[in-house]
Amino acid sequence: MAKHSKRYRGAAEAIERGRQYPLSEAITTLLGAGHPAKFDESVEIAVRLSVDPRQADQNVRGTVALPHGTGRAVRVAVFAKGEKAREAEKAGADHVGAEDLIKKVQDEQWLEFDTAIATPDMMGQVGRLGKFLGPRGLMPNPKVGTVTFDVGKAVTEVKAGKVEFRVDKAGVVHVSIGKRSFGSDKLGDNARALLDTLIRAKPAAAKGQYVESVALSTTMGPGVRVDPADVRTSASREA
Repeated sequence: MAKHSKRYRGAAEAIERGRQYPLSEAITTLLGAGHPAKFDESVEIAVRLSVDPRQADQNVRGTVALPHGTGRAVRVAVFAKGEKAREAEKAGADHVGAEDLIKKVQDEQWLEFDTAIATPDMMGQVGRLGKFLGPRGLMPNPKVGTVTFDVGKAVTEVKAGKVEFRVDKAGVVHVSIGKRSFGSDKLGDNARALLDTLIRAKPAAAKGQYVESVALSTTMGPGVRVDPADVRTSASREA
């Protein structure tokens, strides 16, 4: 069993073991537990859904615009030519190219970016990178708006805090919703934006209680469990 630090143990003591907190209280408890690390920790939310990701009609995936962003700089690579390449550069893309950028990724296994966007006419060539980018969640996909001719808008949205989510093999969605320094109000806004989007994305084939469990955690700290009933009630009020 891993031995936790004194700081971690102190934080864990402030959290009631086995209790499921209302979302707002869970965030406040998480931020108030123990002493923060020496850096601005990320805050992550993990949502377990009653879906079978092996079934195509239950593979929950999409994007959400976090109202307050993620608190970190997102590096964007755009595969585009001509005017669309210039549009991407003007919008603030970090890396823009066509065959040259594809070759760099392929030959050097270069991955100095967090999100990849491509124009539809480039996908025939970008598709060759599928086996490399796909497992890393970096392959452009029209379902999440990263294959588009409107590259300027796509770059701007990603830079502003639009993030992608996807259920993993265990049926869990993991998303960073900001930094500890955001405070409870901004983290709450971001968490609700994600949870509301997840609930609206419920597949018709999903059975039983869709949101099974929700947990919040910081980079170096213990997790706080959120009451799924509170999440569902909050979403219904927003609908």
